[in-house]
Amino acid sequence: MSASAGRIGPNAITQMAAALEAAIGSSLTRRLFTEAGLDAHLQAPPEAMVDERDVTALHRTMRRHIGLEPAEGIHHAAGRATGDYLLAHRIPLPAQRLLRILPARWSARLLAVAIRRSAWTFTGSGRLRIEWGSWPAFVLEDCPLCRGAREARPCCSYFAATFSRLYERLVSPDIVVHEIRCAAMGMPHCRFELSRCNEPGPAGGRGGNRRLTARRS
Repeated sequence: MSASAGRIGPNAITQMAAALEAAIGSSLTRRLFTEAGLDAHLQAPPEAMVDERDVTALHRTMRRHIGLEPAEGIHHAAGRATGDYLLAHRIPLPAQRLLRILPARWSARLLAVAIRRSAWTFTGSGRLRIEWGSWPAFVLEDCPLCRGAREARPCCSYFAATFSRLYERLVSPDIVVHEIRCAAMGMPHCRFELSRCNEPGPAGGRGGNRRLTARRS
């Protein structure tokens, strides 16, 4: 590996493998990993940080063989599983309790700061920053998931699903995160925005279709 290549946490491989096997079966999953040059990761799931190029190769191969729209469902499942892993193993329980009792807009900002501080674990050599508004937005430059890709729609829903899972569990169950800009579409960066299910989402739609629950303001 070159000195300039970044590293990414193993969930970007292991949770994707699990979601792929659930969606398309173990045989096709094995073929995809083989074509991506990642046989070793499937045979012995990584437990430490991996080369970011492995993650890029896996996403590129999956989009090519499955198609972007079906891949989004797999991204969603893997992203939510990653969020659950972080809640179970990486975010201290006292911090989780504090975020849940604070007003939603306060905890949303605190969680954004925590995600930014941990960005080195999932962005590789990419760069994540926060843009502050009524809700925080995440701007990711040189995203490893879509690096070198050219698509007609956003393709980094794995990150969006991971962020959504954290926000719905720690801030409010009706918060969702959408990728509204993607470098694969020729944009300068990927942008992820928070919204509530009853607020306008991308392209004038709603933030989500889950039934609204009691929420904090």
